[in-house]
Amino acid sequence: MQKKVNIFWFRRDLRLEDNAGLQAALKDDLPVLPIFIFDKEILDKLPKNDARLSFIFDRLQNMRTKVLDNYQSSIALFHNTPSEVYKNLIAEYDIKKVYTNHDYEPYAKQRDEEIEKLLAKKSIAFKTYKDQVIFEKSDIVKSDGTPYVVYTPYKNKWKQEFDTSKLTTYNTTDLLINLIKDTKLPHLSLVDIGFVKSKIKVAEYLVSSHLIQNYEDTRNFPAIENGTSRLGPHLRFGTISIREMVKKAIAEENEVFWSELIWREFFMQILWHFPHTKDKAFRPKYDRIVWRNNEKEFEAWKKGETGYPLIDAGMRELNQTGYMHNRVRMLVASFLCKHLLIDWRWGEAYFSEKLLDYDMSANVGNWQWAAGSGVDAAPYFRIFNPTTQITKFDKKLAYIHTWVKDINELTYPQPIVAHKMARERCLRVYKEAVN
Repeated sequence: MQKKVNIFWFRRDLRLEDNAGLQAALKDDLPVLPIFIFDKEILDKLPKNDARLSFIFDRLQNMRTKVLDNYQSSIALFHNTPSEVYKNLIAEYDIKKVYTNHDYEPYAKQRDEEIEKLLAKKSIAFKTYKDQVIFEKSDIVKSDGTPYVVYTPYKNKWKQEFDTSKLTTYNTTDLLINLIKDTKLPHLSLVDIGFVKSKIKVAEYLVSSHLIQNYEDTRNFPAIENGTSRLGPHLRFGTISIREMVKKAIAEENEVFWSELIWREFFMQILWHFPHTKDKAFRPKYDRIVWRNNEKEFEAWKKGETGYPLIDAGMRELNQTGYMHNRVRMLVASFLCKHLLIDWRWGEAYFSEKLLDYDMSANVGNWQWAAGSGVDAAPYFRIFNPTTQITKFDKKLAYIHTWVKDINELTYPQPIVAHKMARERCLRVYKEAVN
């Protein structure tokens, strides 16, 4: 006889505490079977030593061994497409409801619609909850119901709508006793899913009172150790609750830190309302730009061999650590699009492969900002000078010397393009396309 269960499906919420969907599942009247799916649709596109896979795997292991063992429970791990996993689960269990948290990216929306239909055929409810944001979808819109496409009015409305009641903590840990009692649920190793452990580690996040209070003064200078929070991957994979972070920002009364959290939600609602922007310009006329797309120059940019030290430092930091300082991200993106006239989609795709905190909405939003084609974007005639930016943000060359060890060697490349010429060329090409 099949065991009656409800399922909780972990995705971008890899924590057992303060988890909206998990609490709802645990409050229901059936034992909860927790699952995680290593989705073949996603994994097949990743390098075999992808550091994010190692991070997810280690996090699941930690949840299993440090907490769930104490409840004689575990997390069932699967490696397949979600639809195949659910077909097998339906054959094995008498499932009443599947609980999970909302996911907003275009692939995730399509996947969830498919799963909901599959479950509905067996009269299984598919219940999803808001967990990774404070405001989602159309929670924050203009008075006429249309989405905001400029950040500052969005932020102002966000703050106007916000009150501390939005920060309800979901007390899941007290309910873990309602998990299924089964320590022999399907388990996998990294090797089983075709991956190897990465040498790159995800840094622990740092959200001390000192960091938040000094955030405005430190966040733009890449050489400052612990000048940024390193929250990105933890918010991306939900190893920390957004509600906890907003509470911290409020407690410290720091507008700049709070604003950074709101930017994240701004880009998420943009991608939700305008899913085509993942590979098309938000401003259609920018798709008329005639990109040079020189592959040799693209390789030099990827390797950090452009001959511009601050650009090269950023790319080498990314390649070696999976992280790049936010100020430098802006500069390397602008350099690719405007100095080299290489399509922003090429850069976005490279970041998607390398960044530990890769989040489609923020990555696409920021790349389109750099290219001038997105919402609230920099005007196309704003072209950063990659040399004078050094005096602004790395005056003592500390960041550059950390990552560009060969800067004083004869082997260090000459600039692959002259700034003045590149600037004039960019202005001409953009003007022809957008005017």
